[in-house]
Amino acid sequence: MAEIKSDIEIARAANKQPIQAVGEKIGIPSEHLLPYGHDKAKVSAAFIREAQGNKDGKLILVTAINPTPAGEGKTTTTVGLGDGLNRIGRKAIICIREASLGPNFGMKGGAAGGGLAQVVPMDD
Repeated sequence: MAEIKSDIEIARAANKQPIQAVGEKIGIPSEHLLPYGHDKAKVSAAFIREAQGNKDGKLILVTAINPTPAGEGKTTTTVGLGDGLNRIGRKAIICIREASLGPNFGMKGGAAGGGLAQVVPMDD
């Protein structure tokens, strides 16, 4: 029987793309990314100002009170929506304000997904 890895072990072993490659996919040049390590960044205020003249995009807010009985909550829905939109050829990005502290306190939840479907890095 195969060894079952914990969520944190799976997250730490993930093959993450450099943040510059992620930015390039959605049209953000490297010079407008303020990196925090290799896989996270903030977008420069200058880029935001320049983008204000572009044709408007769509903002979709995802909110909920409780997760489904299977555990899908706001983050799972948000990540799935972003992945789905990209899959059909739309340029979509997601922004997650703050992950839950559930895993830090040994409780269920965590806004980081589970198993092989996770938002990483989960431990930052």
